[in-house]
Amino acid sequence: MSSQTSSHKPRVAVVFGGRSSEHAISVLTAGAVLRAIDRDKYDVLPIGITTDGRWALTADDPERMAIADRRLPSVAELAESAEGGVVLPVDPTNREVVYTEPGSVPKALGEVDVVFPVLHGPYGEDGTLQGLLELSGVPYVGSGVLASAVGQDKDYMKRVFTSFGLPVGPYEVIRPREWDNDPAAARKKIVDFAAEHGWPLFVKPARAGSSIGITKVDDLGGLDEAIEEARRHDPKILVEALLRGREIECGVLEFADGPRASVPAEIPPVSAHDFYDFDAKYIDSAAGIVPAPLSDEETAAVQKLAVAAFEAASCEGLVRADFFLQDNGEFVINEINTLPGFTPISMYPRMWQESGVSYPELIDRLLQAALERSTGLR
Repeated sequence: MSSQTSSHKPRVAVVFGGRSSEHAISVLTAGAVLRAIDRDKYDVLPIGITTDGRWALTADDPERMAIADRRLPSVAELAESAEGGVVLPVDPTNREVVYTEPGSVPKALGEVDVVFPVLHGPYGEDGTLQGLLELSGVPYVGSGVLASAVGQDKDYMKRVFTSFGLPVGPYEVIRPREWDNDPAAARKKIVDFAAEHGWPLFVKPARAGSSIGITKVDDLGGLDEAIEEARRHDPKILVEALLRGREIECGVLEFADGPRASVPAEIPPVSAHDFYDFDAKYIDSAAGIVPAPLSDEETAAVQKLAVAAFEAASCEGLVRADFFLQDNGEFVINEINTLPGFTPISMYPRMWQESGVSYPELIDRLLQAALERSTGLR
């Protein structure tokens, strides 16, 4: 590959934004990644995807990709044009990126050697972008199509984990057709679940992240509103029982000899929030404890489970695995994130920092691994 020659700096397209409800979080992540990439080692091309799906050429300006006065950033504010679009050819023999504007001659932006996708949620983290890049023959950071799709859909994620004998908590799924055809029956399904596992419950979109659309439901009175909120983000919803215990996270990073786990972190209870919701994560900056105050045995157990979850879902590159350490001393996997946040307050880079891998080194390791890995079946 041209990226491996000594006279050529690999060109990295950092793709961010996107059509999901996690658009702003992706912009925050992109700002942090752009700030950390070694410009002596890599050329960088920032490409933002607007909320309506337009691929836009954006300024390489990380300072504008931050929360200002509790206001979240967007690609539309960063785009160099309100109409111009970036086109990535779906042709494995051609990596030339082209920029077009209405009434103007298309402009070649040069070839891309590797893509660093920092999109969160549907239309980016869920295998859709990964499929496009596979068709284009362009290497990219992170998991492939299958693992990305499994990691996005909490229903199938839990089914995969269960099939590998990994511990998950009680849950129920309401699919779109169930709710559309017979909402009373779907509601009864949830009520029966509550009768078995108790209130409160958590109602959430099955294919979203960043704690968006999640409601803690204390009784039957709040159920319909919680369902409506979850369905605003995804017509498929997940209902989970409350697991009493501590929230523990662990990072997984792929090395030459296989995946390794970071030191774990703990998300302490947030007094101003009912649970670790969106505002607690990103607006009020709830701080995790790194490393988590666990015994050596507990640390080893959660690290082993994190790597097992990575392998079970056929992940590549990186994963953040989230757990509950229950009052009985057993760990339960809540979920994995195949493209976890890289904002300055995000847990994944913090855990690896404490494990001896600095933020710039982490970015470099992910890019080098992607450049060395072929696209297609592997």
